[in-house]
Amino acid sequence: MRKIIILSFFLIIGFISCKTSENKVDKLEIAKRYYKALDNSDGTAMKILLTDSLMTKEMDYDYEQTFSQNEYINKWLKWDSVFDPTYKILEIKQENEVVVAKVSKIDKRIRFLHEGPTVWSAVIRFNVDKISSIERKNVTFNENTWGENRTKLLTWIEKNHPELNGFLYDQTKSGGIKYLKAIELFKNKK
Repeated sequence: MRKIIILSFFLIIGFISCKTSENKVDKLEIAKRYYKALDNSDGTAMKILLTDSLMTKEMDYDYEQTFSQNEYINKWLKWDSVFDPTYKILEIKQENEVVVAKVSKIDKRIRFLHEGPTVWSAVIRFNVDKISSIERKNVTFNENTWGENRTKLLTWIEKNHPELNGFLYDQTKSGGIKYLKAIELFKNKK
């Protein structure tokens, strides 16, 4: 009887230990899945990775925006997908309760404006097991090249295709399509 009690005690301790480790949140894995979902423009995967709202902050420009989960997935992610993005994690590690990553991105818009990939560092914060905020700081970003190419594009579109005006700030799928069309028209000078 005593052996059964002792064995039961150890089984209960073992079961509790397993349950505790199962409940531990792997923030590093969540961050990796987030960038994979961005790379694949996968709204379904993104939905389980984000809290009800996502605060994004661009540290270089002191710019902050909070998206509802719906806005981020059904507007911004669909806008981003139009440009056929490729996200690559260059470095990633967990530091206490945050994940710090170095990420590169290239897409049709960035290739035109920046003439190469952009790279940034990100601090990803969590609310339990979901991403609640991302703070970004540029590592590789040529502001002059970006600005000059954007100005050339906007000036040419204003003169030759004014029906496309407003594409720059319309972060919806239709805005992204107009943006891409503007780039293609400019490159082909039609």
